[in-house]
Amino acid sequence: MQLQISTNILPVIDQVSSIIRNEDKAGYYAAKRMLDIILAGTAMFFLAPLFVLLAVLVKLDSPGPAFFVQKRVGARRVVRCGRAVWEKIEFPCYKFRTMVVNADPAIHKAYVQALIHNDQAKMAEIQGQDTHIRKLVSDPRITRMGKFLRKTSLDELPQLINVLRGEMSLVGPRPAIAYEVDVYQTWHLERLQALPGLTGLQQVVARCTTDFDEQVKLDVEYVQRQSFWLDLWIILMTPITVLKGKGAE
Repeated sequence: MQLQISTNILPVIDQVSSIIRNEDKAGYYAAKRMLDIILAGTAMFFLAPLFVLLAVLVKLDSPGPAFFVQKRVGARRVVRCGRAVWEKIEFPCYKFRTMVVNADPAIHKAYVQALIHNDQAKMAEIQGQDTHIRKLVSDPRITRMGKFLRKTSLDELPQLINVLRGEMSLVGPRPAIAYEVDVYQTWHLERLQALPGLTGLQQVVARCTTDFDEQVKLDVEYVQRQSFWLDLWIILMTPITVLKGKGAE
C-alpha cells in the first residue's frame, strides 16, 4: 500500500538512508528523540515572547482560558518479550484555544465520520458548501483569533510541550481524536505505528487537500519510510508549506 508522492526528494532521502543502513531502529529513535529535545527546547526558549503574546490575544478575544487541552490518541514504542511493538495510548494534547468555551463537539464528530467514509454530500451539508479542503472550515465554534491561529498553524505551538514530554515528536502522523479512531478501518490503524507529530509528511505534501484515505496513506508512507533524513526534510519543508497557505482556510 504505497502512495506515489510527486516529489523528487524522497527517493534521494531513501538512497541516503540506505547508505546509512538505518536497520538499527533503536539508534534512529534515540537520534530522533535527541533532535526533538534540542529543537523543541530551543524553539520554546526563543518563542516564549510569542507564546505570551498569543495567550494574551486569545484571552482578550473571547472569554475563557488561553490554552485548550484535549485527549488525543497516539502511540508509544515498548519492548515486550524482546520485540518492539507500538502500543496505542491517550495523552493530553495542548493547543492555544481557538473555539468558544465548552464548544459542542457534535458538528466536528459528524464531519469526521463523513470524512472517513468519504461521504462528500454529508460533508458539504455540514459545511454549508462544498470545499476542496478536507477539514471543517465553516465551524461556528471558532473565534476570530482562532481563525487566524488555525490558518497560520500557530495554535499547535503548545504541542512543543508534548514533544518535550515524549508524548509526541516533531515529525509523525498527527494525533487523532478518540471518536475518529473509533471509526477507523483496520488498515487506518497502521498510522499509529509511530509517535504522533507536530508536523508530518501529510502536512507538507497534502495538508488536508486530499480525501481521508489519501491522507492516511501519506501517514503510512511515513511510517514505512521514516528516517532521520526524512524527518529533517519534513521539518525544513513545514514553514514553507505554512507560508504558502496550502490547505489553510
